[in-house]
Amino acid sequence: MTLAAQQPQSLAQPGPHALRIGVLGSYGGFNTGDESILTCVLGCLRAHRPDARLVVFSRDAEHTRSHHRDADEVVAWENVAQRQVLDALSGLDLLVLGGGGILYDSEARRYLRLVRAAQNRGVRTFAYAVGAGPLHEADDREAVRTVLQTMDDVVVRDEESRLVLEEVGLEREIAVTADPALLLSPEPFTTGMLLAEGIPGGHRLVGMSVREPGRAAEKLDEGDYHALLADVADFLVRRLDAYVVFMPMERHDVRHAHAVLSHMSAPDRGRILHGAYSPGQVLGFMRHLDLAVGMRLHFLIFAALTGLPVLPLPYAGKVFDFARRTGAPGLVGVAREQAGLLLAEVDRLWDEYPQRRGELEARMRELRELARETCVRCRALLDDIDGAQDAAAASHLCGPGAVRGGPREATLSS
Repeated sequence: MTLAAQQPQSLAQPGPHALRIGVLGSYGGFNTGDESILTCVLGCLRAHRPDARLVVFSRDAEHTRSHHRDADEVVAWENVAQRQVLDALSGLDLLVLGGGGILYDSEARRYLRLVRAAQNRGVRTFAYAVGAGPLHEADDREAVRTVLQTMDDVVVRDEESRLVLEEVGLEREIAVTADPALLLSPEPFTTGMLLAEGIPGGHRLVGMSVREPGRAAEKLDEGDYHALLADVADFLVRRLDAYVVFMPMERHDVRHAHAVLSHMSAPDRGRILHGAYSPGQVLGFMRHLDLAVGMRLHFLIFAALTGLPVLPLPYAGKVFDFARRTGAPGLVGVAREQAGLLLAEVDRLWDEYPQRRGELEARMRELRELARETCVRCRALLDDIDGAQDAAAASHLCGPGAVRGGPREATLSS
């Protein structure tokens, strides 16, 4: 008989349980912004549960294994047998959905199918500062309305996403915080790395971000906005005696950067980053810039984190929302007829930024605190899971009459 067995049942303590926490999102190296989000979500979970086993559900498992050391296990969930995905879900204590903009037409239903499968297996679920919209397709709207209704907590990254979810018909508390990537830490981007990219020293540098039209930017006209951004780039070359560095945040951005470069009257003053860099290195590169103009949300976030004067080029609600929250110039879209307004805004931004900088820094501190709130809410859910499991273990040890139940039992009966 072991020592534990010899102890009175009323004094025996349940052993520690290392939680298994799954993280599901658009991960796998397709987008620098999404990878920065995964870095920050894993960092939050690891900080609060150092002994937890973190399981990432990835669209490219090999990429995630090689780039995210905080991931203990990586499960491919696209183009694989569903049984292995369902088996991985069954072993979880918590499934974290997001963050990032994943709840939009034709994509929402794919992610939420896995969330529903986890819920059906008694797994607790948490929406981690997700983005939503556009949501017009009936199947996606139904999936959002039904699956998010039964999640343990739903946190979105901006007010626009909350409004989208309410319009779909979701009737529950929806917390609004901020993008998880606001908590990313920079990594060094050295002078040698700059030289390897053909970026000359001793000159002002302007960062620019362009993107492809797609489901998140359906109203963009390629030729129109390529020419518009070329006008902006040429203006900045002349106004600041600068080099313009195009920063692809997604692989398709490279083609569009070349297209803008081809429209410039001073293409010799343009460069395109071609290296493969971590999100932290991209953030570190921002420290070499003097100004940023761009479309991609996380390019704008990185620039604002660095304290740069930044001009958002709004193409979607999430960019409008970020511009509003940071006090950036309030443009109304990306169209060629707005060229004069856009150039005037760039000019004003450069001239007035010394006076605006303090306000931007204060607003960014507020946004970073909001981003931490998501982590705090997730920790509260993890504490609840721990408490329920401790109660279940104590009930098993103490026999009839003890408190019964746990997260799996409660979820299955609801």
